[in-house]
Amino acid sequence: MESKTRFSRVIILGYGKVTGEVLQYVSDRRTAYGYELVFIEHEVHSLSVTERICAQNGIPFHRITNRGTLGAFLDRLTEQTLIISASNNYLFPASLVEKPHITIINFHNALLPAYPGRNAPTWVIYRGEKKTGITWHYVTAGVDEGSIIIQKECEITADMKAYELTERLMDLASDAFRECFADIMAGCAQTREQGFDPGRRMYRSREIPADGILDLTKEPEEIYRLLRSVDYGKNAIFPCLRTSIDGREAQILRYRKIPEEKRKEGEGFLYLPLGDGELLKIKYCFTDNDGM
Repeated sequence: MESKTRFSRVIILGYGKVTGEVLQYVSDRRTAYGYELVFIEHEVHSLSVTERICAQNGIPFHRITNRGTLGAFLDRLTEQTLIISASNNYLFPASLVEKPHITIINFHNALLPAYPGRNAPTWVIYRGEKKTGITWHYVTAGVDEGSIIIQKECEITADMKAYELTERLMDLASDAFRECFADIMAGCAQTREQGFDPGRRMYRSREIPADGILDLTKEPEEIYRLLRSVDYGKNAIFPCLRTSIDGREAQILRYRKIPEEKRKEGEGFLYLPLGDGELLKIKYCFTDNDGM
């Protein structure tokens, strides 16, 4: 017996952990719902697992990196279609969103209506928020403006880095998706309007906290917050932070929190007091050759 749904086709766009888990979950339910499943990779990532999942489960896989080509592909859809946007940065045109046979849902890594746009984990850490979360919402013509389907919250701990928060949010997103999937498919998900201020701040992909400058005159806690906010581990989302030391430009290579007794003086290191007997150790290098 088939589960209740009005969609004959489901299309998933995205990359990364959330997309892989959503793809596998939706694939496992094809027989129950009877829909056709298609995956589209718009942004190519070397560590993505989605192509392997598609190959293992017989899911049509399309790599469409050109925005115009992707738009034309989606514009040709004629069936009742659910598009699941998971960790996807493609902005759906209003002409597609407004089609009556197209429904689009999106995962956002913040508690909308706060922190719409890109790199939300960065901004919540930088601005000193104590909690954040994830949102699954319907897509409208406005960016991150659609009705909220489900949200989940988590704490931002004192030493949490952007990549650690991102991992936590991805786990929440997967859990939330599984909770609301059946209602979305049946068209009976209980939603609520965002109620946002039309003048709210939209965060752009090109923006970097503090314009990428580490101001050493700031309080050490604020400096530590900035460092953590742009720290995505091996994923170089942002360029290295820059600073000025003795009138020379330097770039920050790495940092960590250490107890005072582990302090070792040496060239290319800064130590800032964080309180409670702890120091912020910052490794830097000069970007010029002066003094060499």
